[in-house]
Amino acid sequence: MTSDSTIQHPHDTRSCDAIVVGAGVVGTAIAYGLVRQGLRVLVLDGTDGDLRAAKANFGLVWVQGKGFGQPAYQQLSRRSAALWSAFARELTAESGIELDYRAEGGIHFCLGQTQWEQRAGKLSRLADQLPGHESCTEMLDRAQLQRLFPKVQFGPEVSGASYGRMDGHVNPLRLLAALQRGFQLRGGNLRTNSPVSRIAPLSGGGFSVHAGTQRFEAARVVVAAGLGSSALGPMVGLDVPLRPQRGQLLVTERLAPLLPLPASGLRQTAEGTVMIGVTQEEVGYDLSTTTVAAARMSRQAGRVLPALRQAQLVRHWSCLRVMTPDGCPVYAGSADHPGAWIALCHSGITLAAFHAGPLAAAFAQARIPDELQIFHHGRFNVPQTA
Repeated sequence: MTSDSTIQHPHDTRSCDAIVVGAGVVGTAIAYGLVRQGLRVLVLDGTDGDLRAAKANFGLVWVQGKGFGQPAYQQLSRRSAALWSAFARELTAESGIELDYRAEGGIHFCLGQTQWEQRAGKLSRLADQLPGHESCTEMLDRAQLQRLFPKVQFGPEVSGASYGRMDGHVNPLRLLAALQRGFQLRGGNLRTNSPVSRIAPLSGGGFSVHAGTQRFEAARVVVAAGLGSSALGPMVGLDVPLRPQRGQLLVTERLAPLLPLPASGLRQTAEGTVMIGVTQEEVGYDLSTTTVAAARMSRQAGRVLPALRQAQLVRHWSCLRVMTPDGCPVYAGSADHPGAWIALCHSGITLAAFHAGPLAAAFAQARIPDELQIFHHGRFNVPQTA
């Protein structure tokens, strides 16, 4: 990772056009997009001990199955995935960092005929949510799956899979490093170990942002601090209900090529390791790893690819996702304090191309397009019936 000490900046970081709070994938993608719009941008990041969702990121650029019952989210995911190839090329060229991005599609395995039929029914209903849009997913029975991957030995329970043409995967750590590097090369300033404690609106407009003993000012502020946004957002009238969701992952030793495409819960990286996961646990802020989850994930992986039963596991860890009540992103500006914005989601990799492009452009122009109004957090302000 790069830091503010590695690149010299021509401007005073204490006064800038915009301050982005949070240097994870979401915050840095937005900041990168803002400097591309010509703004002077400062990013303030917390410490290594912060609750960073990126630590448990699976690296999927994923569309299939996403947004069930929420067509706007499905359409947003498709929109960002369509931007990803150009985004990856430009970011790699600018940063000099190879992202290991591949977009040959993705697989969701089914075990047993019942799972296959349930998956087919869900994807059919999902396609019905966007009439007039071509489906980007198809169901494959076991014979079709085996013809697609003739060298892969599937477990006897594998009945088939769904195949998503728009799906892909990327190295999430390289993506974050490239975004930070590209941001700084364009004159953006990244200050690490600078957790924000206070955001205060100024009487004449704009905001002062406090990080330790330092104070910075800007006309705009973007809160993209993940779970930390629960404390910072209300300071500028952006109170968004959030909850943590624990995800545990396993990683194997390096293996010979085993899985040509990424799958939901299985991904072989460019280095040869296989990522196995991911759990979805409602356990508050508990970051523990559990043998129960490890055993369940290992068994599931072995049922799909029996070769993994012999693989040595080299790492097991967990982190906390950023979840809104409906699982969809939040993009909003403050009605009380114009110039303050918030951006939150649990799908920062898939949406990175959108965040760095159309969303950053909207923030730079101080407006939220009509098609994004559905992601305003006001949707959660529904009176409870007795």
